[in-house]
Amino acid sequence: MPPDPHGGDLFAGERWVEPLGPGAALLGGFALERADALIAQIHALSAVSPFRHMETRSGRMSAALTNCGAMGWVSDRSGYRYTPHDPLTGAPWPALPPLFARLAAEAAAALDFADFRPAACLVNRYAPGARLGLHQDRDEGDRIAPIVSVSLGLPATFLWGGLERGAQIRRIPVRHGDVVVWGGPSRMVFHGVAPLRHGHHPATGGFRYNLTFRKPG
Repeated sequence: MPPDPHGGDLFAGERWVEPLGPGAALLGGFALERADALIAQIHALSAVSPFRHMETRSGRMSAALTNCGAMGWVSDRSGYRYTPHDPLTGAPWPALPPLFARLAAEAAAALDFADFRPAACLVNRYAPGARLGLHQDRDEGDRIAPIVSVSLGLPATFLWGGLERGAQIRRIPVRHGDVVVWGGPSRMVFHGVAPLRHGHHPATGGFRYNLTFRKPG
């Protein structure tokens, strides 16, 4: 059992690595020291491009979403795609904050993915009950470069499957400041998030925020 850097005990501030597969791992506590600054940036970004619940072909997404970076991921009844402009405001997505870019690059480098420069950051806001079904991230031209996922606020359960939809699912607790990285041979693993439980976090109240860094092309 890894130490818990989130609970204010003697392990506070420690990090650990939980391997998930080739090119994939949970980096426990990796973003914890920067968490307050990351949350402040999320609030600033969402003031420019507000959170919204996007539509998919199967219905409305339960997690609210916004983006920053050169490209933003959007979804509607016609499908998924990346676009340089926020369809809600008509303006370009907010620029990727340097703090975000540094964190993503450092987390990727921890798993030997050198010089990772994400062009898109999806910012998800989970309220209690919100979830993310099992899926593969297939909208990117580069399917070797890693995905970097940062958890902030309420704890959640990250669902980690295999390269086929029917593979056995691991349920991995992710907490405030944890980062999951997957790329290379694990880039197309099915993954998701179980329904968020009710709770209160001193940094985010009743929400969980997730930053997902990607390289679309």
